[in-house]
Amino acid sequence: METRVDEVAPQIYRLSSYVEPANFTFNQYLINADEPLLFHTGGRQLFPLVSAAAARIMPIDRLRWISFGHYESDECGSMNDWLAAAPDAQVVHGPIGVLVSLNDMADRPPRQVNDGDVLDLGSHRVRWIDTAQVPHGWDSGLIYEETTRTLLCGDLFTAIGAHAVTTEHDIVGPAVAAEDVFASTALTPNTAPSIRRLADMQPASLALMHGPAYHGDAATALRELADDYDRRLYAALSQREELVTA
Repeated sequence: METRVDEVAPQIYRLSSYVEPANFTFNQYLINADEPLLFHTGGRQLFPLVSAAAARIMPIDRLRWISFGHYESDECGSMNDWLAAAPDAQVVHGPIGVLVSLNDMADRPPRQVNDGDVLDLGSHRVRWIDTAQVPHGWDSGLIYEETTRTLLCGDLFTAIGAHAVTTEHDIVGPAVAAEDVFASTALTPNTAPSIRRLADMQPASLALMHGPAYHGDAATALRELADDYDRRLYAALSQREELVTA
């Protein structure tokens, strides 16, 4: 197994590990700015591979910010390894993540950001977006890099298997197929509206955690994904109504 490094937008690097026994790809994204930011840390067992890959881009002790979508092993399992390797690094996350997990689990105090807050990294600017329960996790949030219009979209569009570095092809179909297998998305009345809110930002690229980096009509892809979650929610509600009235 290896972690490969590819630049998917100016100074935004995809660090990608394909785990063959699971037939699953795990991506982290490193923004190599004046104050570098890593989005997703990878699990603890992947830290030697991922940190070595990051070191091919920059000395990892330069890392200033560590963030992720929600508190889960593949998102932040090696968080404290990165904090140990980068003395000036600080975890940054939304209020729920900080309150329920990170104040206790991070080896250094985290920085809390609220919905819409922007971190100026120097050459790049990242905006925190609260997305509670989207795709899952009370603490969920995403990051939008405003300079390149890249949405670091975490578990949205999760797909099974190995993937090309970038694609302009369909990412909704593979995401729908993976949802059929995992049923990992929290279906609530806010799921589809939260995703359509992301589409309204008109991102130019989508940086997937479990898939390729997408360069295409990102807004349409997000709206089509939202439509599929609406379909699933309405089908579940209809089935429940049938059971209640039977």
